Amino acid sequence: MRWTQLKTLLPQQPRRWLVTGAAGFIGSNLVETLLGLGQSVVGFDDFSTGKRKNLEQLRQVVGAEAWKRFLFLEGSITSLGDCHRACGGVDYVLHQAALGSVPRSIENPLATHEANVSGFMNMLLAARDAKVQGFVYASSSAVYGDHPALPKVEGNIGESLSPYAASKYMDELYAQVFARCYGFRSTGLRYFNVFGPRQDPEGAYAAVIPKWIAALLQGEPVHINGDGETSRDFCFVVNVVQANLLAATATDPQAWNRAYNVALGGRTTLNQLFDQLRTLLSVERPELASVKPCYRDFRAGDVRHSQADISAAQTLLGYAATHTLEQGLRVALPWYLQDWAASRRA
Repeated sequence: MRWTQLKTLLPQQPRRWLVTGAAGFIGSNLVETLLGLGQSVVGFDDFSTGKRKNLEQLRQVVGAEAWKRFLFLEGSITSLGDCHRACGGVDYVLHQAALGSVPRSIENPLATHEANVSGFMNMLLAARDAKVQGFVYASSSAVYGDHPALPKVEGNIGESLSPYAASKYMDELYAQVFARCYGFRSTGLRYFNVFGPRQDPEGAYAAVIPKWIAALLQGEPVHINGDGETSRDFCFVVNVVQANLLAATATDPQAWNRAYNVALGGRTTLNQLFDQLRTLLSVERPELASVKPCYRDFRAGDVRHSQADISAAQTLLGYAATHTLEQGLRVALPWYLQDWAASRRA
């Protein structure tokens, strides 16, 4: 398994990594793993969506010695100067910084474009000028748009259903152009509904799993958009971290300059997800076993069904997911509970 080999190899050959969006959910998990593998890491964030508390939690998790190998730079990807400063002396870039959320992009398409397209261009330019060895960026399953086929295969893309989806697809197009025009190596990862520790449960744009857990714990209604038969390919963040490091260090030229699905290759309906969360939480809170969800209208811009074909990532990157949805929920649940308790005390 290439992931096992890489975890053995990296501590023997330390490199300098840049993680944009380091104070965010996925970014902070990447930093945690890299520091645990003996790497030097530059974190880059403007806290527009990232949280300072994530960095503080990260510092406590990795310990004082590992934290000495972490340098944090506050800045924005919308500033080319900030991007050049962050990329200086870096071997690999893991570009996670973006404005997520389909509804937010519909409400404010310009902000989404500035962060996800103009900011992406700034990072491409800065990484190219710094001559980094590998550039991995977060794309999204949203790029598949209205294409009806399941599972989603990388080459079959429909019409975009939101500004967010369009912005991520434009990132992939620009990455391909940089490969052709400048010989710049990059890899896109199309994430499918990632969840895990340090995922924000608050706000209008919170992801479904932390939002539902918080609602159940607080005795608030759990809202399901539509009939609950909408399905998603939920992916634990540990699997996403693996894909990023495998993509950055891939040595086969056939693996470069393309986008990969990162998921489990399965499908879970929202009704099934609710049942799983309720069952897991009722172990600690038995009164939750009888809670029912509240159904409301479908949400604009949402795709009805999503399921990834992960064969390309498996074949070319050596990707092999280590956690199923249930395993990921069991690992993440203590963090969700702790975070909810801390927010109550605050």
